[in-house]
Amino acid sequence: METELTKLLRIEYPIIQGAMAYISESTLAGAVANAGGTGVIGSGGRGADWVRREIRKTKEITDKPFGVNVMLKDPESDSIVAAVCEEKVAFVTLGAGNPAPYFEALKEAGILIFPVVPSVRLARRVEESGADGVIVEGMESGGHIGSISTMALLTNIIPQVGIPVIAAGGIADGRGIAAALLMGAAGVQMGSRFLLTDECQVHPNVKDRILEATDTDTDATGYSTGIVVRGLRNSFTKQFLELERTGASADVLNALAAGRNRLSAIEGDTDNGSVQVGQSLNALTEIECVQMLIRELMDETVASIQQANELLGS
Repeated sequence: METELTKLLRIEYPIIQGAMAYISESTLAGAVANAGGTGVIGSGGRGADWVRREIRKTKEITDKPFGVNVMLKDPESDSIVAAVCEEKVAFVTLGAGNPAPYFEALKEAGILIFPVVPSVRLARRVEESGADGVIVEGMESGGHIGSISTMALLTNIIPQVGIPVIAAGGIADGRGIAAALLMGAAGVQMGSRFLLTDECQVHPNVKDRILEATDTDTDATGYSTGIVVRGLRNSFTKQFLELERTGASADVLNALAAGRNRLSAIEGDTDNGSVQVGQSLNALTEIECVQMLIRELMDETVASIQQANELLGS
């Protein structure tokens, strides 16, 4: 399948594996790249030395393009970007801050730039600054979210920019990929779906909880603090939301949330940790290898597009 994204990254399928803090590392990123999509190493909560090691490990697994995600509010973002430039990955995705100050260094290193944007205004701004594409991530996604749905973001942003748009948020099967492509997206970014793969190194308890979950089982916490996170409902989210309802300060809430992602992803405490996953939970029904998953996703994408064609009687 050929789209603007596949041509730009020189990959077979228009699928980017989304970055997930404490989860997306060399094993997963390399497997997705070898399967025809492209993988992303998540630098959230990690240091520059760890990122450098994972880049080198990924290069041992695959000779195909892969990227690194940089959380711009991370205190080590400067050193992480420096490591990425030195190691020469194919692209970066950037979120949680203003990416423009890093554009010059990344471009000098020959690295493609895909900021994550939540609005038309920011999409236009990063395009003017030289971004190679934008990832529009709706509130259906897991982890840090905005306030607009994926379909509304695609409707609003695609006609307003001239660079490739990658759809993210709530896309968990080939029907979602087909819908995004038919709306004019150049590809998709999927995070939650790759949690249920053999190559994903997240704690097995997380995989088990996701397999048990249904569509109404996520909570979005942090609207009062401006740091909104979607994850499975558990003791942590119930405690957080109760404190929000009673007017707890941002300092109290942020202190409560600190370390919860790692507690779940690494230590396997899925009741007190933050199990970050998107809303399309009923599509997440089995654990399989990345190669098989991507083959199934693309078969379903093609079938969905062909079915759409039949509506025209062709």
